[in-house]
Amino acid sequence: MKDSESKIQNPHDKFFKETFSNPGVARDFIENYLPEPILKLVDLNDLEIQNGSHVDEELSAVFSDMLFRTKINQRDGYLYFLFEHKSYPDRMVALQLLTYMVRIWNQKVNRENDTHIPVIIPLVIYHGKTKWKIGSMLSDLIMDFETLPEEVKQLTPDYRYLIYDLSQFSDEDIKGNAELTIALSIFRDIFNKNSQEFLETIFKAARALDELEEKETGLQYFETCMRYILSSGPPLSKDQLNTVIKQLEVTYKKGSEVTMTLAEVLREEGFEKGIEKGIEKGIEKGEARAYSKMAIKALSKKLGILPAEYREKLVQLDLITLETLNEEIDNFKSIEDVKKFLGL
Repeated sequence: MKDSESKIQNPHDKFFKETFSNPGVARDFIENYLPEPILKLVDLNDLEIQNGSHVDEELSAVFSDMLFRTKINQRDGYLYFLFEHKSYPDRMVALQLLTYMVRIWNQKVNRENDTHIPVIIPLVIYHGKTKWKIGSMLSDLIMDFETLPEEVKQLTPDYRYLIYDLSQFSDEDIKGNAELTIALSIFRDIFNKNSQEFLETIFKAARALDELEEKETGLQYFETCMRYILSSGPPLSKDQLNTVIKQLEVTYKKGSEVTMTLAEVLREEGFEKGIEKGIEKGIEKGEARAYSKMAIKALSKKLGILPAEYREKLVQLDLITLETLNEEIDNFKSIEDVKKFLGL
């Protein structure tokens, strides 16, 4: 297990953890989105954040995770949140989740010398551009699993995870208190709205936080949101940024001051013009490396070990091409299809 504070966080990871590390926000999500039969077994008053991350280093560019200990059915158990911050669903997420859950169980057994393993409820939060169309069962990854006799199915580990595809949430679907609804709205809109459309997301967040009784808490969270938006959202022009500042001067004056200060700080930190492009390119390269590894793993699993020249070509592909490849893998029937796609 890695210390989550020791790795360099990308903006999606940072915003997710800053938001959900508030036990009230995590509790609010669980209360509003966990299925009722499961929710009634979970003690929301005993929620405790666990330190560290279980995500593989090479996948940390596209996944974040948080683990909460609580009582489930009156015994120690865990809620494991996996946040996927990329533009398409990862077909292998059920396998990755299982790996992380086994790590949690092993840690529990090895550290505490337990003779039983606890319940872990896995939740996946996704906010990409592409709708989550893949199954949420581990057995969905096994070709023709449904045709196997029951005797074989019973020998095969299987489980289901809960999936929350924020890209498909309407405003009515987003429930909870101010901080949670704002976070989910921003996650939903960050990849799916242009800069002009995104202005309303900012104004809605400001209105909601201005109405909080604890004004200082609301202002601090507005700063957290705006830092994420300005560094990772659709790029705002100077005119659009001025529109935000001027409107907030009327509706949320302290929020206007925060936005103006942040814009200057981020400008000094290099989130502008060529420097901004360099940072974005660095993040994109990190994502591309993770995607290429996942593509190689998925293709090898389906078609057998790939020739070295195929693997070398895959790691050279750009992010957009890799996204297209991952969406097409299910349609590949032979190694020739891979060769054709790579232009070899």
